Amino acid sequence: MIWSRIRWSWSLPATFILFFVAAGAPFPFGSTNDLSIAFWCLCLGIAVIFAPTRDLRAPHLWLLAGIAVIVAAYAFVLHEQLSDHPWVAPFQPIWKQASDLLGVPIAPSASIVKNEAFFALGAPLANILAIVLGITIGADRTRARRLLWVIAISGAAYALYGVLSFLIEPTMILWRDKTAYLGSVTGTFINRNTAAAYFGSCAVIWMLLILEDVRRRLPERHIEWRRLSLDLRAIPPKQILPQLGCLLICLMAMFMTTSRAGVGLSLLAMIVAFTLFLRKDLPPRTGIWISLGSGLAVALGLLQLLGGRVSSRFDSQGLVDEGRIEAWKSTLRIIADNPWFGTGMGTFQWAFPPYRSPNISIRGVWDAAHSTPLELASEVGIPMALLVALGWAVMLLVLARGVFGRRRDAIIPLAAVATATLSLLHSCLDFTLQVPGYSIPFFVLFGAGLAQSFRTQEGRPTAEAGATRGRGERRISTAGAAPHALPELHKSV
Repeated sequence: MIWSRIRWSWSLPATFILFFVAAGAPFPFGSTNDLSIAFWCLCLGIAVIFAPTRDLRAPHLWLLAGIAVIVAAYAFVLHEQLSDHPWVAPFQPIWKQASDLLGVPIAPSASIVKNEAFFALGAPLANILAIVLGITIGADRTRARRLLWVIAISGAAYALYGVLSFLIEPTMILWRDKTAYLGSVTGTFINRNTAAAYFGSCAVIWMLLILEDVRRRLPERHIEWRRLSLDLRAIPPKQILPQLGCLLICLMAMFMTTSRAGVGLSLLAMIVAFTLFLRKDLPPRTGIWISLGSGLAVALGLLQLLGGRVSSRFDSQGLVDEGRIEAWKSTLRIIADNPWFGTGMGTFQWAFPPYRSPNISIRGVWDAAHSTPLELASEVGIPMALLVALGWAVMLLVLARGVFGRRRDAIIPLAAVATATLSLLHSCLDFTLQVPGYSIPFFVLFGAGLAQSFRTQEGRPTAEAGATRGRGERRISTAGAAPHALPELHKSV
């Protein structure tokens, strides 16, 4: 009992720090500057030191081992790009060309910008620490559920701020002047597309929390759709209205970003998550198609009601503008010329100009490929990019296993797989996962979803449960109970 209390209290600092980081990462302008990233890495590193390991089981250790393989591969690529004497990576020819032009010897490098890979390490390191902590701390179901609420509540708070700031002072983001997207809600983010993905992901979480709460209050084991309206009326409004209000705020902020891909993919994620959550209550043959069709109709209605400007952008520009497509073609040429180790982590903005398509407007500087997979492959090479893609595939498969295999708390892997799919698809069209303010809290959620994708071992209490029993929680015993009282007793348990 004493040892359980010690373990439970030992996990408190790591849990508190993780919740603080998950809630606070979007605040300082999406945490895109080096100082913010360094601060979050420091916090997450401290949390790793205090992270509890008692709830980890063999599947969790296998997941951590897979992450360690990716980390080792990153370290190898980092060594090749930073070292003056790389083991296998060839030197970039740009250094010899510069030496010949200047007439002075210049030490070559496998990266086109020396030491830039070291400065670009912060965001990937924060994401790795976040998912590791999500697995270790989220292995306990109570902490995993609290994490879900932390992300949802903080997301609703940022959405409320975004809407109010847009209505009151649309030319400011926090304490700075807003220089771009003046006609769109961005919350505390600089980019409206990232803001749309963030608010949409939080809306997915709120929708699942509401569905779980409503489903738990319905008396039937399977939903009786004919009397559903009567059952819903029996739910006290004060117990469900706050969650509905938070969902509505997130949806309003999402639509007011006017991001085409962000809004469209978020609505798609909500439709699929809704269908997966209620799949056991739907009619066996046509239920899934009816749910998807109804969800699509509701999404189109919301798009016309709340997203008129989004619809107009779809009508005038389609899903993706021409300049972005040309940038992807240029990025593919970078990859073709640097297939093995790329141009160096964080060097895209310097590598892109020689490959810039003449069909792209001369305005602005392309400091991102607007496609995270393509940019990753151009900076670290195809082998490393394929390894990361394999890691994502394994993660999605494990999360899908949790959605269909868990009997309780399936909402956690479902929220994780829905937001992971949303962020991955959106990052193929933009750079959402490259913004730490979005990636850190949701990599934590991905980790918690992975940890909860495996059934809990029977007879093994969690740290919180052990501490609660240690504080004097009474155990219900069936010994000596009357036979006619046993059914009621089992119901109470």
